[in-house]
Amino acid sequence: MEEREKEKEIKSMIEAMLFIWGDPLSAKNIADALNLPTEYIRKCVLELKRDLETEDRGIQIIEINNNFQMCTNSRHFEAIQALCTPAQNKGLTQAALEVLAIIAYKQPITRHEIEAIRGVKSDKAINTLIEKGLIIENGRLEKTGRPILYGTTDNFLKSFGLSSLKELPEVSEFDKLDFQEIMTPETEA
Repeated sequence: MEEREKEKEIKSMIEAMLFIWGDPLSAKNIADALNLPTEYIRKCVLELKRDLETEDRGIQIIEINNNFQMCTNSRHFEAIQALCTPAQNKGLTQAALEVLAIIAYKQPITRHEIEAIRGVKSDKAINTLIEKGLIIENGRLEKTGRPILYGTTDNFLKSFGLSSLKELPEVSEFDKLDFQEIMTPETEA
């Protein structure tokens, strides 16, 4: 089999693996399964990702913390939503959003530190965020009582369309935002 055909077959296998796996998958895991070098697989995945974008396909490959996942193109959200009967999925409360923002920017952070910033108890919001898979317990602080440290998950990155925490906007950028304009009746639904 000539080199070009071989690479096409490898990309086809990668596409099938990402499709069936569902969750983010590392280039190393794919490379191990195919018994090929990790850097070669990473190159193939990035080319496949670019090909899907160039062809304006209904599916895409996203990168989350150096892992890859196949998902639908976000431009088709309304069509997919019309097809699916969405499960009753309550959004996050204002308190949960506040706690999530604090954790995202200050991680790893303890419950006590979160409550010191907010000025109120945050147990319920923390439990909600854990249940939704947006934060996890990231170990314990080496001090009296060994309080739990919290951090965000890959699901958090995926939910907010981020590849890594480096893509979080700088806190100084929030001063420039017009939140009244952002929270129009169309976007609140």
